[in-house]
Amino acid sequence: MSLVRNDKLEVKLAGYAVGTPAALVDPTLLTRTQDYKRQTSQRMFPLEAADVPKRLSSAEYHVSLKIDGEFSVLAYADGEAILVNPGGTVRVGLALEKEAAEKLKAAGINKALIAGELYYARPDGKRGRVHDVSRVARQPATKAELDGLHFAPFDIIEIDGAAPSAVYRETWTRLESLFKKCERVQLPESHWLKEGAEVAKQFKAWVNTGAEGLIARSDGAGTFKVKPRHNLDAVVIGFTEGVDDRHGMIHDLLLAVMRQDGFLHVLGHVGGGFTEHDRRAFLSDLKDAVTASEYVEVNDQVAYHMVRPEIVIEISVLDMISHSTRGTPMNKMALNWDAAEKKYTIVRRLPLVALISPQFIRRRDDKQMNAVDIRIRQVSDLVEVPKADLDARKMSVPTSVPLRREVYTKVLKGATMVRKFVMWETNKRDEADDFPAYVIHFTDFSPNRKAPLERDIRVSNSRGQIDELWTELLTENIAKGWAAVEGTARAETNSEPLPETAVAKPVPKKRAPAKKKPSDD
Repeated sequence: MSLVRNDKLEVKLAGYAVGTPAALVDPTLLTRTQDYKRQTSQRMFPLEAADVPKRLSSAEYHVSLKIDGEFSVLAYADGEAILVNPGGTVRVGLALEKEAAEKLKAAGINKALIAGELYYARPDGKRGRVHDVSRVARQPATKAELDGLHFAPFDIIEIDGAAPSAVYRETWTRLESLFKKCERVQLPESHWLKEGAEVAKQFKAWVNTGAEGLIARSDGAGTFKVKPRHNLDAVVIGFTEGVDDRHGMIHDLLLAVMRQDGFLHVLGHVGGGFTEHDRRAFLSDLKDAVTASEYVEVNDQVAYHMVRPEIVIEISVLDMISHSTRGTPMNKMALNWDAAEKKYTIVRRLPLVALISPQFIRRRDDKQMNAVDIRIRQVSDLVEVPKADLDARKMSVPTSVPLRREVYTKVLKGATMVRKFVMWETNKRDEADDFPAYVIHFTDFSPNRKAPLERDIRVSNSRGQIDELWTELLTENIAKGWAAVEGTARAETNSEPLPETAVAKPVPKKRAPAKKKPSDD
């Protein structure tokens, strides 16, 4: 296939395989997928149903049923089609891809990028959820189950090098003509409406039949995502205090839900929905509950006062986002509450969600901190949360792999100077945005300096760039007079752990011509 490298794919079922970005012949396919996702997310405004009649002025709106699936881009070239999602997962060999490729080829198209939702059409006719997509796409049990994966196109990114029309009605009309009479590539149900009241009425009709919500697009008014609000119960684990006219009140509360393994998982913070009486009462109660913690959460450069997990509250949220626009999980800290020591200890970061428009509803004096009342499944039943059911104590962080190591020495005024370069691949890029893909650590030791030990770190998510940074560091820091320590240079193919120190004799170097003096660097 011209779009992928087959040797970089992992076969999941006969004819169906998945891969990482390394499987893409054209790596810009991932970049364009992520760019499109980021741009559309920035332009899309979340809205609750009650505000629709007020916020949506008179205009032409294309209102489509919101599909509960995985955003993906259908990449087509020369009769072949694949799917790429913002996280870099490449899917090849789906029946829907074959169907789409046939339609695009019949239309005389050579290349195309089509944005849409990968979703699962359940055999029982009920609404498929994103959990279904993840389960089937990652580990399909049968071909029939795999064929239940469908694609709902909703936008054109590019066709044969040309961007779509600026008029969305024309884009939608073209999508309809390209994919008419398809079985597995079907546009979402939609209507053209002109008033906010009409959009609100359509939202109610769809949600009453079990739909997730709707997307309203207007060339003039913008794009809106309308979903029902969801209520969650969570325990208060921290607070910040108000200032100025809110002195003596809480500013916001830090919340957590409980994982099945018993650890508290930081959910987010809520600062809206409180009356002034609520804010004063919470501050009075929480000041007496301040406790020790290894973990510190910060909001607007203000650290939360961590408190004993005793007060459960109910909040509502307009939406919950489980992945960034690049497809990486929204990692939050999991904590262990030691009741005997009255202290929070850090477990590790794990995927959860970002809360959109959280609002305080009420205290839940009838609920307590336990795995039922504040269960994480309140969240994971609504959105996909990777590793939500796993025991955090049994999970290990992927091990870094050393790639190169070089050590150089030089004797000056009777003292030995050492410069060491180490490069490694973290293998933690998918764990969190905190981790780069590659790291170089440079150590410069010179006993004659006022500050003998100096360090420098370079990071990158590109192997090509990190190799360039390696060459740059060597060029800047290793001149004549420096001798490579024997046996410390590392080949990528050697996967054995690197020694922390090298005990070897310097490699003899050729004598420089007499007219050139060695550098004293």
